[in-house]
Amino acid sequence: MIDTLLQTALAYLIGTVMGGQIVGALRGGIDLRKLGSGNLGATNALRTQGAGFALAVLAIDVLKGVCATWLVPQAPTLGTPLLSPDEQAYVCGVAVAVGHCYPVTAGFRGGKGVATLAGVFGVLLTASLPWLLGSFVAVVVLSGYVSLATIMSTLVAVLYVTCFSVSGLFSAAGAFTVAMALLVIWKHRENVRRLLAGNEHRFEKAMVWRRWHKP
Repeated sequence: MIDTLLQTALAYLIGTVMGGQIVGALRGGIDLRKLGSGNLGATNALRTQGAGFALAVLAIDVLKGVCATWLVPQAPTLGTPLLSPDEQAYVCGVAVAVGHCYPVTAGFRGGKGVATLAGVFGVLLTASLPWLLGSFVAVVVLSGYVSLATIMSTLVAVLYVTCFSVSGLFSAAGAFTVAMALLVIWKHRENVRRLLAGNEHRFEKAMVWRRWHKP
């Protein structure tokens, strides 16, 4: 029991290591929480600081998802584990995502969990990544809405686990995927309201389809 709690707590703490804060500090004390949407994630970093800054933030946030689900569950245990390594990896995946979204080190004002979950899915559901990335890119290219692309990718993740995963929806993988889809949608609730109102920010430069098909 103690091992499960310690590993889960460690995964959460890894999640609280915010790429936006680290890169901001290295760039002279830039605080993303005071810029743009106020979010510490890579999307706000891209909009307010440019591609180089955003890529550095993205790399850190993805890496912590990988570390929390790949390395933490393999740590030596003090006794008989409560969960299997695979089950504990999913628990750590939830913990690192929650840590990123609600970091105690940043006043519980974190990111939206997308980059960190990309790292988690890369470790736990590797075969789903082409589906998730493909759907994300397709929606961004067609619509220009990063938030819509993110939400669609989470729904594709649920569809993938339901239809193509060996374990199926009613499993640790299924429970994890549904829970993370709900978390991502919840974190994007303001974006959903703006999408419905027709005033969501659109990433015009990414709309390659429109540029190719201008009359």
